[in-house]
Amino acid sequence: MRLSIDHRTFYAFTAPQGRIVQLLRLTPSDLHDQTVASWHIAVDCDARMTHHRDGFGNATTMLYCEGPLDQLELTVTGEVVTSPSAGVLHGAHELLPPRFFLRTTPTTAADAEIADFATRAADGTDIPALHRLNHAVRDRFADDCGRPEAGLAVTDAFARDALTARDMAQVFIAAARAIGVPARYVSGYCDLAGDHRPTPHGWAEAWQEGLGWVGFDPWLGQSPEEHHVRVAVALDAAQAAPVAGSRLGDGREALEVDVTVQGAD
Repeated sequence: MRLSIDHRTFYAFTAPQGRIVQLLRLTPSDLHDQTVASWHIAVDCDARMTHHRDGFGNATTMLYCEGPLDQLELTVTGEVVTSPSAGVLHGAHELLPPRFFLRTTPTTAADAEIADFATRAADGTDIPALHRLNHAVRDRFADDCGRPEAGLAVTDAFARDALTARDMAQVFIAAARAIGVPARYVSGYCDLAGDHRPTPHGWAEAWQEGLGWVGFDPWLGQSPEEHHVRVAVALDAAQAAPVAGSRLGDGREALEVDVTVQGAD
């Protein structure tokens, strides 16, 4: 499948900014089942970009914009060719052992309620068990199509009736770790998640000895397939965030994000 991505981020500032520095995790890597045909990051001002890889192996771009700036538009466009993989990850640039992804973070630490939910829903730790857990998360929550709440912990998310794709994935991650399965967050794109979304898509990967990393998308209730473009992984959503950075200047900022993903066979 050929997936076309258009991801636009617009910032408006109430006072001119002297400098903006951003860390972008917006560039997918080639995998056995994912080939980047074209990819372009652009900004509407004079800027400098440098390219690196972070500690998780993600491709990153450092963006430096000099002011004064009263607005900034960041545009990402590209095409990625994908093929079916049954959710199994092949050919990723791995720097860390699977057991590293048993670590919790402030937003993914499970409490006794989540641990009990995981034990009952999964009833094991093999692939069928993880699919049961994925479906249990999908069945528990309605869809929240808005912007995720920054810093929302899974213990607070678990008490809600509706969750974003990001928070469903983090509930799955916390639950999987609670039963001893290494799990991590994945940010990326998916044409099944809906057009004109306020954020990119997010799902989870869990480790299975002898098989490797396997994807689970609780928002869709299935494993990621050719409809998904994998971009970045980390212990939680904040560490895999598409954009993180700082600005030098007073005032407030208003943020608008529009993500459109279109697939063609």
